[in-house]
Amino acid sequence: MKEKLYLFFIIFPALFAFSQNTVGVKTNNQESYNGYTLFSPNTSTETYLINNCGERVHQWTSTFFPAASEYLLENGNLLRTGKITNPDITFGGVGGKIELFDWDSNLLWEYTYSSSQISQHHDIYPLPNGNVLMLAVSTMTQAEAIAAGRDPSLIIEGKIFNEQILELEPILGTDTANIVWQWNVKDHLVQDFDITKANYGVISDHPERLDFNFLNNNNGYANWLHFNSIQYNEELDQIILSSRILSELYIIDHSTTTAEAAASSGGTYGKGGDFLYRWGNPISYDTGDASDQKLFSQHYPHWIPNGLNDAGKIMVFNNGNSIRHSTVDILNPPVSAPGVYIFDAVNGYGPSAYDWTYIDPVDPANFFSSILSGAQRLPNGNTLICDGDSGYFFEIDQTNTIVWEYVNPDSANGILSQGHAPSANLVFRALRFPVDFVAFAGRDLTPTTPIETNPDLSNCSILSVSDNIFAEVTIYPNPTSSIINISSQESITKIDLYSMMGKKVLSIQNANQIDLSNLAQGIYLAQIYSNHKVISKKIIKQ
Repeated sequence: MKEKLYLFFIIFPALFAFSQNTVGVKTNNQESYNGYTLFSPNTSTETYLINNCGERVHQWTSTFFPAASEYLLENGNLLRTGKITNPDITFGGVGGKIELFDWDSNLLWEYTYSSSQISQHHDIYPLPNGNVLMLAVSTMTQAEAIAAGRDPSLIIEGKIFNEQILELEPILGTDTANIVWQWNVKDHLVQDFDITKANYGVISDHPERLDFNFLNNNNGYANWLHFNSIQYNEELDQIILSSRILSELYIIDHSTTTAEAAASSGGTYGKGGDFLYRWGNPISYDTGDASDQKLFSQHYPHWIPNGLNDAGKIMVFNNGNSIRHSTVDILNPPVSAPGVYIFDAVNGYGPSAYDWTYIDPVDPANFFSSILSGAQRLPNGNTLICDGDSGYFFEIDQTNTIVWEYVNPDSANGILSQGHAPSANLVFRALRFPVDFVAFAGRDLTPTTPIETNPDLSNCSILSVSDNIFAEVTIYPNPTSSIINISSQESITKIDLYSMMGKKVLSIQNANQIDLSNLAQGIYLAQIYSNHKVISKKIIKQ
């Protein structure tokens, strides 16, 4: 049987706005970055991949609403969070479950982290080694919180949530994982309330630690931090976190052991779990005043990937709850060496201003999402923005002109019809992938109907599709314990082999054999290249 690969070419007719559309694509012109947008509506079991016309090119189905985030891996698998009921831990973003699906929505792995005392929440992150970082909370009793220096008058629910990060090594085909690393914020507290406690100190002398009694003018609820994002930088081996309630972002070291992650780094760069960098609200460590605050209930701080405009800098969606308008901002932390952040004893951590900001050019109040949301720098220099509380995605070019708009039609009230006003259609985050992203190699991405009912695509044309035949490919023996042979009428230029967690485990050039002897038993995905065409095949190592 011959495998088919769909190759996509951008064409540039006069594309224009869908002014009459209320959901789905509203604007799509030739300055938009052509690709596929991934998102999971908050009140849906579906994860969608759409083209720039809003047509579905793929869809995954779970039995759970997302806790928040999802990730498309390079091998085509979908890693996502799942929301399960937890009557003891109830703040927004609580999930408790992680799921891994293959391209065809077959469940490969799931992991539940939920009880009366613990829960996964908001975000996860797939590491290059195939492990998964998981954001979670564990419960400190009132007695434990007081022993750590919390003012008893700032405990109003009888408990405090400790934010933690767990690194999971998935055991595919099961509902289990090995916890191979962890970090807990409770190990990195300072307080000036109770001199009898070991972590008593002068707050401004310890910016590397979190003041346990600083609540940023909030009440003493258990959910005093509300971390809502976790992202990773492979080159630096560092993790960036976001606290919505304290309006700060934090960077910590990941190159530690678990024991080192629980220890202090002494306020300088070194092995330890204290903050290497923090930014957004310096009054939290008794530096500056309220006028120095830069972040307001932010989401999704992340390093801009290499190869893009402003690579290496940090992009963040600044929700702006207390100022009633949102911005998308880019900051460039001062460093003395890669990953070594400069601290000024007078002014705290820099920078003092953003490198770039998007604000609505007509009226700042026109752009405001009080919760959720994110932004992504695209390869053509444009920026994709997810206004999460209205399920509205828009792309701006380098002059801040909107070149693409989309409104999520999958709502808590069901699938919306074109022409109806959108409501209850929240989305945590949306990400755009290029059409040549490695996960799409050999996949059928033929566009199907848009998500909304009664769609109107009369003015949209973005892709020309040609059906190219990759000559017959035979793989044998499969399964195998050692050598696997690949037979094709065309010359094979490269073979990349991926684990089911998306880690590239092998790459060979100009060969028709793969030696699996040194690999663990399991299922792998081979991507076979020939004359600029690619096909994907599953291989089983016995």
